[in-house]
Amino acid sequence: MDDIKENLDTKSLLNFISEAGMLKRVPRSGWSVLGIKDAESVADHCFRCAVIGYVLASMENVAPYKILLMTLFNDIHEARITDLHKMAQRYFNITEGEKKSFEDQIEFLPDSINKELSEVRKDYNIQESQESRIARDADILECLLQAKDYSEHGYPEAVKFMEKAPDFLITNSAKRLWNTAKNMNLNDWWVHLTQFTR
Repeated sequence: MDDIKENLDTKSLLNFISEAGMLKRVPRSGWSVLGIKDAESVADHCFRCAVIGYVLASMENVAPYKILLMTLFNDIHEARITDLHKMAQRYFNITEGEKKSFEDQIEFLPDSINKELSEVRKDYNIQESQESRIARDADILECLLQAKDYSEHGYPEAVKFMEKAPDFLITNSAKRLWNTAKNMNLNDWWVHLTQFTR
């Protein structure tokens, strides 16, 4: 009996991992408004959210584990319902759709994983813990940085995505990073790496 359960758990885990891979093929739909044909994927966004979340955790002197879980799994439901931009969300109960698809995704996972992911998502949605606020800031900051990156690569309309979002940043660290980022060229990091030396 344990062998059967172990095989079921293994298959459920692999199904979940495979489904997460779908996020590599789901584009972030908001950028389509700007005419960006090869916009970032949801997986691209989640990866940099996790990096930002880790950095913010360090800056805020908070343990990063829960923040990393929140940033990595915050959009996992989009493997099933895709990424709906703000205009589309006006016509759907997106909160219910996200909740239902996430619950279905983790239903057959081992109890320990199901429990942890459920608790982390609930924590994120309530936005009362410092970890949840940092994870949300990471999400917002990632969008801001991506908009700035697109604006620097020839999509001037992307600056419209940067108008209101900074007002939603909560942590001083996220505000500090954005205040620096908005006044610099985000592509400067690689320039000195390409300079010829004698």
